[in-house]
Amino acid sequence: MEEITLTYVVVRIWDDRRLVLPLSYFIEKPFQNWTRTSAELLGSIFVWVDYSFPVEEGREALKQIIEASPAWDKRFWNLQVTDANEQTMQLRILATSTNSSVLWNLRCEIREKFIAHIQARHPQALPRLRVQSDGLPAEAS
Repeated sequence: MEEITLTYVVVRIWDDRRLVLPLSYFIEKPFQNWTRTSAELLGSIFVWVDYSFPVEEGREALKQIIEASPAWDKRFWNLQVTDANEQTMQLRILATSTNSSVLWNLRCEIREKFIAHIQARHPQALPRLRVQSDGLPAEAS
């Protein structure tokens, strides 16, 4: 919070804009201050890959990416397959950082480097649209 008056509260949001909220908003709606005791946060990154992607090898690559980043606070990271559909698997990457702005940069860095790893080592595992032709005969004229 940036300013508190008798009638409104000014909150600075992540992109440096100011959000002005009436004081009644905070009186009528419950809220949590996630940074009251610590600004440390856990962030998630979602990446969709083909079923041919070797998940265990992806974990090893991710470990190197995250452990090399100064934005990671060394508390926790993980990679799991969290969803699957007829075309792709969804990978969820979790990583911790010291505060929200550092976490944003960490999430972007992980996403960029992990996709670059997939492009370099497993380009066939990038999501793609598959079309199968059953060889239907052409209409007779």
